[in-house]
Amino acid sequence: MSKADIIVGIQWGDEGKGKIVDKLAQEYDVVCRSQGGHNAGHTIWVDGVRYALHLVPSGILNPNASNVIGNGVVLNPPSLIKEMEQFSNLKGRLFISEKAQLNLPYHSLIDIAREKLKGSSAIGTTGKGIGPAYSDKINRVGHRVGELLNPTKLLENIVSYFTQNKIIFDALDIVLPSREELKTQIDEYAEKLSPFIINTTNFVWDALENDKRVLLEGAQGTMLDIDHGTYPYVTSSNTVSAGACTGLGLNPKDIGTITGITKAYCTRVGNGPFPSEDFGDDGETMASVGKEFGTTTGRKRRCGWFDAVAVKYASRLNGCDQLALMKLDVLDGFDTIKICVAYELNGETIDYVPNDLENVKPIYEEIKGWESVVGCREFDKLPPEAKEYITKIEALTKTKVGIISTSPEREDTIIR
Repeated sequence: MSKADIIVGIQWGDEGKGKIVDKLAQEYDVVCRSQGGHNAGHTIWVDGVRYALHLVPSGILNPNASNVIGNGVVLNPPSLIKEMEQFSNLKGRLFISEKAQLNLPYHSLIDIAREKLKGSSAIGTTGKGIGPAYSDKINRVGHRVGELLNPTKLLENIVSYFTQNKIIFDALDIVLPSREELKTQIDEYAEKLSPFIINTTNFVWDALENDKRVLLEGAQGTMLDIDHGTYPYVTSSNTVSAGACTGLGLNPKDIGTITGITKAYCTRVGNGPFPSEDFGDDGETMASVGKEFGTTTGRKRRCGWFDAVAVKYASRLNGCDQLALMKLDVLDGFDTIKICVAYELNGETIDYVPNDLENVKPIYEEIKGWESVVGCREFDKLPPEAKEYITKIEALTKTKVGIISTSPEREDTIIR
């Protein structure tokens, strides 16, 4: 019986998981998405063509791989349907868990209305309805993807939900669809998605028992985990490796190699603490060269230096066997490069992530920069300063850097 390998983001999301999953997926039989919703965005470049994936697993670009959307995902039907239109012959290649939660258009309306009410205290959600969809799941008033197999009953259940919660929708100034509009939506969702809905738990179990190679990918990053991230500035699901188990119906004994994805610097979208954020020209350069705009929202990402304290924490939390260091080429041309090696909190130096991350100050070490790593595909051909940087990261995070990306292209990747 084979084991399932995991790809997990270990910063604040946007680490470049899409490229690595796409690269590794060429060697896997099954690629699974375990949590999150269409607030996630994986950008993949293949032969100069850009693909933006939000719900479909990144293995879709491997014509021989099966792709699974697991029970831990909150699925927005119109977003998925639109995304599926990019690809042909998905039958037999894409499988959707009947236990995944539906993220319907009214969830987005709730999300936007609640953020608006918070004013300056808003956490900076994508407004995609992810939080409200997960809230309905936990409150046991949500709807599962499998209910699309009986659209008439689903329609009645949602209309009943609208009636029971009319006072809340009115208070939030939300205009709901009419029964006829809702019926049209649900019928379309059912028609387009029903052929892909199965029991994915059994599907993945069978794949492992038949020694198929299985790869699990999550959304967002560890520092956005609902339990272990910078609460309340987090997402609504468990983004760590343990979440991949619950999001697909696996147990810890099913897990093989865990690869943590991190940028060679650091970014964050939305509000919340970011100790190593750079507010000067260097941060602007990273944003410009790295094209740091959200795949899903288009929002500009905040940029800063590599935070070894946070990455060490996230690597331990996830049980990472190795790190994949992404976008090393974005640091090309800097005279010096900073690494956050510790924090100062209340006058003391600490080397761990405290609950009060809002008030820490970064403590930096600097190393000499390099000219260019673009297109390097062998570790020995990297500039000496880039090798020193990678060695420093390994020592500080106590984790091997096993994969290095030197450009957006799939093949410009060093596998050590």
